[in-house]
Amino acid sequence: MSTKTIAILEGNMFMVSDRRGDVETVASDPQGLFVDDTRFLSRWVLTVNGARPAILSTDNVQYFEAQFFLTPSSGTIYVDSDLSVMRKRTVGRGFCESISIINHAAKPVTLDVAIEAAADYADLFEVKDVLVKKGEHYHRLEPGRLVLGYRRDTYVRETWIEAPDAVIDAKTLRYKAVLPPHAEWATTIEVRVWTARETVMRRTPAPPLSADSRRDCIDELLGEAPEVRTDWLPLVNIYQRSMIDIAALRHHPALLPQASMPAAGLPWFMAVFGRDSILTSLQALPFQPELARTTLQVLALRQGKRLDTFRDEEQGKILHELRMGELTAFGERPHSPYFGSADSTPLFLVLLDEYERWTGDADLVRAVELHAREALDWLDRDGDRMGNGYISYKRRNEETGLENQCWKDSWNSIVFRDGSLAKLPRACCEIQGYAYDAKMRCARLARTFWGDQELAARLEKEAAELKERFNRDFWMADRDCFALAIDGDGRRVDSITSNIGHLLWSGIVDDEKAAAVVRHLLGEGLYSGWGIRTMAQGEGAYNPIGYHVGTVWPHDNSLIALGLNRYGYREEAAQVAWGLLEAARYFEHRLPEAFAGYRRDRTNFPVEYPTACSPQAWAAGAPLMFLRTMLGLEPRGNRLSVDACLPPDIEWVEIRSLPGRWGFADAVGRRPTPPRAAPRPRPAAH
Repeated sequence: MSTKTIAILEGNMFMVSDRRGDVETVASDPQGLFVDDTRFLSRWVLTVNGARPAILSTDNVQYFEAQFFLTPSSGTIYVDSDLSVMRKRTVGRGFCESISIINHAAKPVTLDVAIEAAADYADLFEVKDVLVKKGEHYHRLEPGRLVLGYRRDTYVRETWIEAPDAVIDAKTLRYKAVLPPHAEWATTIEVRVWTARETVMRRTPAPPLSADSRRDCIDELLGEAPEVRTDWLPLVNIYQRSMIDIAALRHHPALLPQASMPAAGLPWFMAVFGRDSILTSLQALPFQPELARTTLQVLALRQGKRLDTFRDEEQGKILHELRMGELTAFGERPHSPYFGSADSTPLFLVLLDEYERWTGDADLVRAVELHAREALDWLDRDGDRMGNGYISYKRRNEETGLENQCWKDSWNSIVFRDGSLAKLPRACCEIQGYAYDAKMRCARLARTFWGDQELAARLEKEAAELKERFNRDFWMADRDCFALAIDGDGRRVDSITSNIGHLLWSGIVDDEKAAAVVRHLLGEGLYSGWGIRTMAQGEGAYNPIGYHVGTVWPHDNSLIALGLNRYGYREEAAQVAWGLLEAARYFEHRLPEAFAGYRRDRTNFPVEYPTACSPQAWAAGAPLMFLRTMLGLEPRGNRLSVDACLPPDIEWVEIRSLPGRWGFADAVGRRPTPPRAAPRPRPAAH
């Protein structure tokens, strides 16, 4: 998100405005009030006596609330006004906005205060692709209310603007205010939304949630969350920011409306995602295990059931993305849901096992057994597009499907050392690691919970064979490293990238090759000083501000750090965690989706990536996984194991009341005290 915008959000709803609080959209601009992938307000502009006020200050009070302090412009570089204008906005099932104007002068003033309102009802895909609407816009004037609406066949959406004190026409709410000397004028406007849920239930849109109720929820969230204490105080702020951002990004699925799971990120990805929701749930598992439970339930219920070319659906496959906007409703986009990812399915199985290890929730493991078996079948059947024993991808939907179906899903991310694109289908290295891990984990589930010893033995055998083949086929002896992928011509894609760190996380790397992987990860090519780049400096496609070819992604680094720990490289894991935690201080304690990959000694601060999502779920989850890594937190049966290795600048970290199968447990990590020097012998007495 641009620093010139202010975003507030709650669940499936968000509002993005400029720093005045105004919304004045242009093509492909994600400003406005969005609910369920549709823009319910595309214009919301305040004027006082016909002019837009100047900005004094803006404050994101909470993720759901913002304040804007304004004054009428003097037309000079000086602020020379007798009026203060204050806007306060709270989002939640629509939004509530209060406007206050104070007259500081010793004489009365007459004001014409107006809010211009419009709603284009653009689907998020229409905003991104600048498409023209096909339905009909309308409006209704009711006592104290302006209703803006849109209809296309049975698809109906409305915005109800409640302004009982205003004079209302089709485009404007207008107020005449006479302020005596040193007096204040104020009004409150409520904006409600009529979405698919209101249409189905034929109910009146609910009023916006109050700011007090939302603040109470924040206090309750932080009060119930595990408490982090440390001698390095920024870590507490980073942790609390992460917990609040994950709460802000919670999506309330229609299938389980009382539960929540992580949406991906603001502004483009406030929806259910397979990969993003799974990885965020994994990161948050030691702190908020209920997110993983909902994610597993929703993804199981939405699992692929048939072959559908338009949606890239296959039996047993886990979805990539679920949308609820107009283009999806009319079948013009395949996201109902869309299944274009090759890694969501093995990651679903990884999360299922990890969730049980932390929580002991055997009931859920048994409840989704058939879904897990279907996912395992997909790995070996449709997942193997090239018939070479590796999971690979090539979109079935050639018009609107995703071309790259790994986590680095931009068009130019899977490239050779010389910068040329790899041929489809593509078998990316990290996905083979996920598949190996999924089979090993499901062998445990089959043996322990599903009563299927034969399946357990078969999965272990298949995993061992996959590991052996992978370490042979993907290894580049000339580069002493694993290839990024194998392409449709059977060639090793020879770029060196951060993907190799995911291989450590999954455990697919042979022990004798681990040291070489670590040397690459912490070498000058990949390690910037702030974190591990997505692509090594010196590769043909490397660009420190390229989306997947040189930037630093916090979630990527969080998985890599956990992988380093897995192979015994604990100090290196702490180094990676420390670099990202230090970077968070420069982003107001909130790690963005990605930032530039420039060398730390060149910039001295992490450089923003201009279009990074912030907040973004798996970036918010990264500090939680860094805490797990630094403290060496692992479930061992019914107890929590702690084996800390802290970076040099942190002396101690304590986490109190971590939930799990053990009930609640405390974790304490301290740097070892250096041994005291032996006392010098006293000189002999004369």
